[in-house]
Amino acid sequence: MSLAPVIAVDGPSASGKGTVAARVAEALGFHYLDSGALYRLVAVAAGRAGVSLTDEPGLAGLAIKINISFKNNELWLDHENVSELARAEETSASASRVAAFPAVREALLQRQRALRCAPGLVADGRDMGSVVFPDATLKVFLTADRAVRAERRHKQLIEKGMRVKIASVVEELQRRDERDSSRPVAPLRHYPDAQLLDTTHLSIDEAVQTILGWYGQGVRGQPRSP
Repeated sequence: MSLAPVIAVDGPSASGKGTVAARVAEALGFHYLDSGALYRLVAVAAGRAGVSLTDEPGLAGLAIKINISFKNNELWLDHENVSELARAEETSASASRVAAFPAVREALLQRQRALRCAPGLVADGRDMGSVVFPDATLKVFLTADRAVRAERRHKQLIEKGMRVKIASVVEELQRRDERDSSRPVAPLRHYPDAQLLDTTHLSIDEAVQTILGWYGQGVRGQPRSP
């Protein structure tokens, strides 16, 4: 039995990959996986259970047993809608720390792979193409200049009613980039088997159309050496 096609969209924080990936999924009628949401839910669960963000075994245990679900773009933890809390900036920063632990990533691996079903899946994250779906039909590494990403994130925070200086946003993005790219397991990296998509000067619609074009034309990257 052939597996459902997967479009893996990886990239750094605030690159726009989530919005782009979701719109690609909508255009194709595919399912959508926001892998970052899983780590945010683990971070929320840790806070409620009193598990330290430095306790790798404890966090991995939570990742295995918590009841999580996605309904209409909402995030549910143990049958409670925790979307607002899970998407808060503080939770996002905690999720980045949680995601650095190999045991947590291993615990969530099968949960992510189980979401691969017909007619297809668009998955966004940091290691969708390199680890979770190494046989993805199309792999995309979506990025943008850090200054542009900071401006985008700053705008999002302002729209949420949060007052924060752009310098603080740049500093936080730099910390997350360094943490994501230097972790020992599944580091954030552009591998040669992924199409590079720099959205610094692209609109969301242009980025979406680029990926849809690649998928429609059967574009593939260069094979990655084991």
